[in-house]
Amino acid sequence: MEKQTYYVSVQAKTITEHRGDAAYELEIEATPAEVHRLYELFESETETDLNNWIRMHSPKIIEEELVSHAFVDQHLTEVYRLLYKLGTSKTKSHIQSMNVLQGLQNGYTDDF
Repeated sequence: MEKQTYYVSVQAKTITEHRGDAAYELEIEATPAEVHRLYELFESETETDLNNWIRMHSPKIIEEELVSHAFVDQHLTEVYRLLYKLGTSKTKSHIQSMNVLQGLQNGYTDDF
């Protein structure tokens, strides 16, 4: 399948085909299947956010909080790995400057 340009906002969890449709932080080149995977990651993150909000009102917060933070960190890393893989050179450079992915600052990009 042929790739096309998409505009992504990690904060808003949006992916658009047209630059002016919504605010965005990153530009990627992706197939429809790759975009679908990114949507799945965003949906999962939204579910995690909701579950975290619900758990905040539970007395068992401390133990669960540590597990939740680890999951959120792992999940966000997966989002940025995919964005790095699909990103334009400008997007890749931006993600490298954010220092959110281990190994990028040392030039290890084979796993991404």
